[in-house]
Amino acid sequence: QVQLVESGGGLVQPGESLRLSCAASGSIPRFNTMGWYRQAPGKQRELVADITSGGRTNYADSVKGRFTISRDNTKNTVYLQMNSLQPEDTAVYYCNVKTFALLSVRTGDYWGQGTQVTVSS
Repeated sequence: QVQLVESGGGLVQPGESLRLSCAASGSIPRFNTMGWYRQAPGKQRELVADITSGGRTNYADSVKGRFTISRDNTKNTVYLQMNSLQPEDTAVYYCNVKTFALLSVRTGDYWGQGTQVTVSS
């Protein structure tokens, strides 16, 4: 029903920046949250940032002040601008879309294939 295509991952040095993009297609309900999760080897998948249909944002403490999430409803795309990248940010980053019906009942939970971000000198 919802398909996600990610891009923008790669290898960078500490202090550099990357911008991740995730384009969504298919039937997307009006009420939805788009976000980014990441998973490093041996660690649990964790929420990095998300943004609601109304533009409300949420960030993990570890990235607050460095990362910025945004969305372009015209292009059905969510972005993650990552500045001042550190080796600790190395992980596979996954795009996520959660959809909702009335009374905040979740109706869908969709994931991208993941894109590798490596920060190393």
